Amino acid sequence: MDQNTKYHPALYWENTENGISCRLCPHGCVLKEGKTGICRARINIDNSLYTMAYGNLCSLSIDPIEKKPLFHFLPSSKTLSLAIEGCTFRCLNCQNSYISQTSPSDFSELNLSPSEVVEMAVKNDCLSISYTYSEPVVFYEYMLDTAKLARQRGIKNVLVSNGYINPEPLLQLCSYIDAANIDLKSFDDEAYKKLTGGSLEPVKRALKILHENNVWLEITNLIIPGFTDNLSNIKEMSEWLTGNGFSDIPLHFSKFYPTYKLKNTEPTSYDILLKAKKTATGTGIKYVYLGNTRNENDEDTFCSECGKLLVVRKCFSVKINRIEKNKCPNCQELIKGVW
Repeated sequence: MDQNTKYHPALYWENTENGISCRLCPHGCVLKEGKTGICRARINIDNSLYTMAYGNLCSLSIDPIEKKPLFHFLPSSKTLSLAIEGCTFRCLNCQNSYISQTSPSDFSELNLSPSEVVEMAVKNDCLSISYTYSEPVVFYEYMLDTAKLARQRGIKNVLVSNGYINPEPLLQLCSYIDAANIDLKSFDDEAYKKLTGGSLEPVKRALKILHENNVWLEITNLIIPGFTDNLSNIKEMSEWLTGNGFSDIPLHFSKFYPTYKLKNTEPTSYDILLKAKKTATGTGIKYVYLGNTRNENDEDTFCSECGKLLVVRKCFSVKINRIEKNKCPNCQELIKGVW
């Protein structure tokens, strides 16, 4: 056992005859003594499960909320973003692999208690705390404790996640999370497994749970050539979203740039992004944004009823916001979000 590593009691596990069964995420890792799971953060010590991801932050910064991306939640506000190493996925395209594909026991930049994080958010006039950059499910216990304290101080909580979490822990978290951006990697299970090592159905289930429990939700879909650029799959995804009550939920199609294990894959063409947007809006999704493009209007909000330009964004900042009392001032259409 590494004497320099902090071990904090983990939630959601049980003893089995084969070892400890972790119940936090759908991987369901079974851990022998001294072993860690896929996330590299949870370990079996003396037949009890502990997390090595508690308070040992690898990243802490103040960001605009639009960077998450959240476009319909507290626009122009600051959020305190934090991360601890580890991830439940092995994404071939990971842009934060230097922290997501390592263990929390390997490195930590800061050691902060939940109360210290909340005080930092208050002191810096941050309206929210974002659990982001790596995979927040990995530091579930720390996130939950911090979110509880933040709620008491009137600070909102934001989950930026791959959505790979079991229903019971997610339902507990929903009591304290105010907004979430979930990466819906693909709508093809084979592509999901090839890209991430995970599967589609648990993420669909998580989206439903978040939505049903009144967490403000936005969805990101990274379009990767040869993996997730199939327009039939994009149409199927969009139809599933509209058919399950997500038509008012912002959908962010994001441009891929070569990185990590996909350095030889071409960047996403702007043409396919436009086709994806047309496909999604054609199925009834009201707010579709294009990310990583820097093109005019790609991240602007238009009224889905009258077409009026309502919010102008550039470089993660809001330049114009014409929404009045959550409505379009031109036709009084309700613009869903937390404005």
